[in-house]
Amino acid sequence: MLATKRYEYLPIDKIEFHHSLTNHRLLDRAKVAHLEKDIVSNGLLEPLVVWERTGNEYYLVGGFHRMEAIHRIRKINPGYFDRVDVRVVAGDPDEIKALNLKLNSDRVDTRITDYFQTVLYLNNANWSKERIAEFFDKSTGWIDDIIRYAPLVTETMREKLASGELSWSRAREILQKTLKAPVGMEREIMDKELVQPATPTVKPLPFRTTIKRLSKSIAAEPQRTYTLNTGDIYALVLALRGKNVEQEHLDRVRQVLPILWED
Repeated sequence: MLATKRYEYLPIDKIEFHHSLTNHRLLDRAKVAHLEKDIVSNGLLEPLVVWERTGNEYYLVGGFHRMEAIHRIRKINPGYFDRVDVRVVAGDPDEIKALNLKLNSDRVDTRITDYFQTVLYLNNANWSKERIAEFFDKSTGWIDDIIRYAPLVTETMREKLASGELSWSRAREILQKTLKAPVGMEREIMDKELVQPATPTVKPLPFRTTIKRLSKSIAAEPQRTYTLNTGDIYALVLALRGKNVEQEHLDRVRQVLPILWED
């Protein structure tokens, strides 16, 4: 079972990299440079997350930008950060791999393609859809769509999804049409659909309307409270932005903030 075992001040040379635990993206050099200056000035304010595989094996799970910044600091200043603060976690390899992605997915810019490999991996490792959804703070339907459609995604489609040129909603639509295509016509239909211009997304939560509804609610019930988690706030931001909004985001915001749809 995944758990935090302890917090420790660990020799940095004992922290290794595991081939299946990555940053999922290329390191952002500007972010590394910023962290390098910040860590020199203020210290390591957020501990690295490491997996204690055995009593003497520690693998980095979260904090890849911070680790790179520390390595750069140590090249210039030998002896600095010989030991670092870490959060030591334990769990089976499936859980650690999932945690590795979860820590990356806490960033706002995480793309759906970052989830494909790990969700499919956990599904094949006999995690239930409900367990995967709960772990990533997603809906079961969202996880089910990845399991159903991700294996059908072509390299071209994956690149468009990763770049933001193609929304996941549109990708699912294309894959559904491809599955219904006559035998031998699948590739032709997919290629044709991929070059079609994206349908403009209508902003589901107009900003001015949202402000008016909130103002009205405050005037009527100034003490009314709501409970939101990070995923709810993320869905709200996307809904207000009105770009590449999924139905899941709208449903989530409607559930936690019904006042935004009340007249």
